[in-house]
Parts: sequence; structure tokens; C-alpha cells
Amino acid sequence: MSNIGISGRIAQAFIKSKLTPLIVLASLLLGIFATAITPREEEPQIIVPMVDVMVAYPGASAKEVEERITRPMESFLWEIKGVEYVYSIVKPGMNLTIVRFYVGEDMEDSLVNLYNKLMANYDKIPPGVSQPLVKPKSIDDVPILTLTLWDKNERYSGYELRRIGAELANELKKDQNVSELSIIGGQKRQVTISLDQARLKAYNTSSLQIMGALQQANFVLPSGTFPAGNKEYLVETGGFLTNMEEVASVVVGIYNNKPVYLRDVADLTDGPEEPANYVFMGLGPAAEEKGLQPAAAQFEAVTLTLSKKKGANASTVARQSLAKVEALKGVLI
Repeated sequence: MSNIGISGRIAQAFIKSKLTPLIVLASLLLGIFATAITPREEEPQIIVPMVDVMVAYPGASAKEVEERITRPMESFLWEIKGVEYVYSIVKPGMNLTIVRFYVGEDMEDSLVNLYNKLMANYDKIPPGVSQPLVKPKSIDDVPILTLTLWDKNERYSGYELRRIGAELANELKKDQNVSELSIIGGQKRQVTISLDQARLKAYNTSSLQIMGALQQANFVLPSGTFPAGNKEYLVETGGFLTNMEEVASVVVGIYNNKPVYLRDVADLTDGPEEPANYVFMGLGPAAEEKGLQPAAAQFEAVTLTLSKKKGANASTVARQSLAKVEALKGVLI
């Protein structure tokens, strides 16, 4: 007994103590409680400052954008303390530069340093180039859930799928833990105006005149406020065009002392915009086993990506969103 050390005495005390079962039970309950309340993350909560810098150069080719915008911008962005990577995407008339800082760099300090560096070199930007648009990104901007809408019977087009997706996105955004929801694919609703040159000439109206009239009609201007009791009301003039009938009724000129409406000089259609990209849903080898189309089939689709707010439980947000989608089947979907 005298050869037992400190560890042995502690172990012996726990073995003989009547409190040991209570301590074990309390530890077990505490572990279960901690597991239940600890947020589950798909991505680790690490600080990795990342910033998108977008610059527009209308009319310039991709080569010109690279030589006059991308390379000079990258050279002085590398001078910022804490920058790990700088890489760019160049398109005709547009440049996107992504700046990534080292893990652990302060987000606010990194953003301020980048903005100051851009403004200090703003005089070097060629004429005709827009002011840089700076958009900070973080690990929480990574989507935790993606939902793809498609129709195996091909009854719905990309335009109709996107409209369903937009309504579904509005429902999912009601969750206070959802930070961002993006829609990829399909075509947006658009009122297309096709001017008739013969009718323009007959009514002595020009395309520039029509463009100015549409801009003035689709505009809201704050006009002041007025008090009423213990409240103050905001007064606005103008309004936004909401449907094709309102667009067609815009007055674009005067001819023979009579108003000329847009419908008098143009043909209007309310429908999908010109496709800028395509999203398709492809099926795997097990598709036929589940009663779907052959594996080689592809269907037009629309994808929704959902990101959560910082500190929110990724599993809970995803589970609640999927439950809401299930509840909307047969109603919206």
C-alpha cells in the first residue's frame, strides 16, 4: 500500500467514493449538452480575408483590359501587407481581381489597406474605366446547400424554372440565419422593345428620345417629408414600371398636338431575356433504376445556392431549408 503513488491514491479515492457515479453522469450530460449546442460547420471558422475588385472598361477587348487594367492593378495590390494571392479573370470590357490574404489577417484592416491602395493609385487608371467596386468575401459566403430545379417531363422552360426558383428563394430568405441566396441558370423576365423605323419616322420620333422617356418614366425621386401628429411621412415622386402595359403606355413624344405612346412606334413582348448561360441537369447510371430518363439525358435546370450567417449551425439551417422545400411541394413547386 505504501508503494502507491499520487495517481494511484487519486484512482483509489475515486473507486471508493460514492460521488464517482454522479461525477460520471454529470460529465456525460455536460458532453451531450455541449454536442447539442455547438454549431456544426461544413467549413472551418477561420479568418481568411478575401476581396473581389471589379472594374469595367466598356468597349475594350480582353487583351486591352489585361494590359491597361489587370497587370498594373495586380502590381500595386501585391504591395499590400498580408496578401497571399492575387489572381484575375479578364473578359471583354471587364476585369475581376481576387485578392486573398493570409489566414488570421484582420478582415477590417485588410479591407481598409486594399481600399487605400486603390485610391492612392486611382490617378493611374486610364480614361473611360469605372471606379473599382470592392466586395469583401469570407468563409461564410461559401454555400452550405444547393438546390436544383428541373422537370423530367420537360414541361417547364428555363424561364419558368427561374420564376419558380425566385419565389422559392423569397421563401427561404425568410429564415433569419440565411445570409445570401443566389439563382444560377434560366432566363430572367424581360420586356423587349423592338422599334419600327417606319413608324418612328411617321411620328417624327427618335430612338434617343424614346430612351430618355423610358428613363424618366422608370425613376423615383425623394421629394421631402411632412409631419403628421407624431409621425413623419416620406414623399416620393415618380415610380417604377412594373408590367408591359405600363411600358407600352409611356409617352415618348408629341405629334400633331397628340401624345405618342411607345406602343405606337414599337412592338413589345413580355418574356424571357436572351440566354447568357445555360444550366443542365444530367443523370447518372442509376437513373433508369429509379424510373427516370436514360443516363445520357440532360434537362434544363436552375440551381439555388444558400449561404448561412456567421455562427449559425450549418446542419440546422440546411435541415430547416429542406423541410421548407418539402412543405412547398405541390403548392409552389
